[in-house]
Amino acid sequence: MIDFKKEILKNLEKHIKNPYLEIPTNKEFGDYSFPCFELAKEKHQKPNEIAKNIVSKLKPTKNIKDIRAIGPYINFYINDHILAKEIIKEITKKRDKYGSLKYSKERIMVEFSQSNTHKAFHIGHVRGTSLGESISRIMEFCGDKVIRVNYQGDTGMHVAKWIWCYLKYYKNEKLKKDEGWIASIYIDAVKKLSEKPELQEEVENINKKLEEKSDKKLNELWKKTRKLSLDVLKPIYNELNTKFDKYYFESQVEKKGKEISKNLVKKGIANLSEGAIIINLKNYNMGVWVLLRKDGTVLYSAKDIALALKKFNDFDIDKSIYVVAHEQQFHFKQLFKVLELMKIKDKDKLYHLDYNLVKLPTGRMSSRTGENVIYSEFKKELVDYIKSKMDIKSKEAEKRVLTIAIASLKYSLLKQSINKEIVFEKEKSMKFEGDTGPYLLYTYARAKNILRKAKYKPTLKNNIKNIDKKEKELLLQLYFFPEIVRDSRQNFSPNLIANYSYKIAKLFNEYYHENKVIGSENQEFRLKLVDSFSQTLKNSMRLLGIDTLEKM
Repeated sequence: MIDFKKEILKNLEKHIKNPYLEIPTNKEFGDYSFPCFELAKEKHQKPNEIAKNIVSKLKPTKNIKDIRAIGPYINFYINDHILAKEIIKEITKKRDKYGSLKYSKERIMVEFSQSNTHKAFHIGHVRGTSLGESISRIMEFCGDKVIRVNYQGDTGMHVAKWIWCYLKYYKNEKLKKDEGWIASIYIDAVKKLSEKPELQEEVENINKKLEEKSDKKLNELWKKTRKLSLDVLKPIYNELNTKFDKYYFESQVEKKGKEISKNLVKKGIANLSEGAIIINLKNYNMGVWVLLRKDGTVLYSAKDIALALKKFNDFDIDKSIYVVAHEQQFHFKQLFKVLELMKIKDKDKLYHLDYNLVKLPTGRMSSRTGENVIYSEFKKELVDYIKSKMDIKSKEAEKRVLTIAIASLKYSLLKQSINKEIVFEKEKSMKFEGDTGPYLLYTYARAKNILRKAKYKPTLKNNIKNIDKKEKELLLQLYFFPEIVRDSRQNFSPNLIANYSYKIAKLFNEYYHENKVIGSENQEFRLKLVDSFSQTLKNSMRLLGIDTLEKM
């Protein structure tokens, strides 16, 4: 496909050092533009004069039909017909691979989700899980080899609290493979311990026994409840279109974490403090990092050191990305500093991709207090709401409802910048109009319906009579897709693709509202445009981990 941007830049480079291009918001000002403000500072001339002077030296080409100076900008106009032929031909040939640049060849491990056993999988987990899966898909689309990893907390104080509460208050209840029931026991444990802090000693005793595996009955209960928790997660990951190549568990690195901690004392990197093992990082403005408690039980800090070493031992990777919430940012700074002190050569391959929290309109979510939205309960609310808006008469329609529900949830989280704190509002995410997942699915299904009615079959033949403004605008956006993918890969920003998906869907609906497709003079071209749009939207949504629907 012709690289119009590259051609323009090559032309500009004859007169400007290191030129760059912007995409004007007002299409009257061209398809690409170069601002002359920086040159004005350098040349001590007015930017308007510089723009006119440079334009006088540039000549239109077969592909770039016009070049104009408008105010302080040099504006470039792409040949409409060449653009249409190029983009339609490219999408028709590549189909599902359209937008895939295959420019990166790194082996990258992405660790994400990190849902703990014995706790609820809530909306906050959905954000991290959706981000990790989408980033993995985007990198694969760009040519990277991605290893998806899930590191789950199946040991530690939260497990000890759950088992303590179950044995003390729920022992007569049958164990249930139910997310809500599992979550309720942990929440109750936290509540009871806050009311009677003196009971914490009983929890610590259980935690020590679990770590030492000294109590057979306790260990059996841990195994059963751990399996229940993991079994609950399997269908959730399936519904969220998420897969993992490797599962790591805290129980696997517990022993090694303890060994490393004791070895760090011998090396003088860590030291004993009132029976606990700590690393003093105050000289680096990172406080004190505790590895082992005074009773000898290991903390997740020591486990994370062991995990980092295990990852590089298990896989030959160029980069290891931790997709973990912003509140753990300081912890990862401490981890990376300790690995540096340990002189771990692969330390620079580690990267913490932090994302902000998900809150409810009423405030922060917490799995400790129960102030959260449990995934399974919320999914049911979404499904019930969508059912009320649709005529459900078959199993196929039931499946479509779940797809729409998942799309509404995932899209509402992925369309936001990862740095932005999300206040999650259920009602907004479920709307069938505006910037929502259901709107995108509806738009895709509408485009596919047009193609079905016309019995359209993709062909490389092009018969383009004329192109109006809306068609040119839509064609340009389809042309920009590979660039959006590249930017998203480089910045680890799925929101760029989500925002792009909404932009082309909105543009298509505006176009379809104003223009007849089937039965129009330009039917052949317009059907190709509808097909090219639907394929691009499908590709972009697939990168978000969202399935499309041929029919709503």
